[in-house]
Amino acid sequence: MNTAIKSAFYGVLIVGMGVLFSSTGCRKKKDTTAIIYVIDAQNDRVAGAQVVIKGESTTTPPQAVILFDTTETDGSGAAYFNFNEVYQLGQAGVAVLNIEARKDVLSGQGIIKIEQEKESEESVFIQ
Repeated sequence: MNTAIKSAFYGVLIVGMGVLFSSTGCRKKKDTTAIIYVIDAQNDRVAGAQVVIKGESTTTPPQAVILFDTTETDGSGAAYFNFNEVYQLGQAGVAVLNIEARKDVLSGQGIIKIEQEKESEESVFIQ
């Protein structure tokens, strides 16, 4: 009888530890996003500017563009990008991307470092 109680106790203990580890071992990843502000010569944010981001290969010989996305700035001159599909939990770093912004005849360039599970921000000046 004593052995049956010990077996039941250890069985419950093992199941309990399994539930504990499975519920705390996995965490939900946070959003990995970027906001790019487009600013003109008067230091005003520019609405309706086209913003292109590109991740280019650093290998030799160079290969095709690895990451490419484009959008327009909203009424406050901000362009929003989401990298949740690019970043995977446990990955070291996400990307360093080239930025190209254009509105009519004005254009500008910049670089942004996308950090995992953070909102990265950068401003691009067009002239």
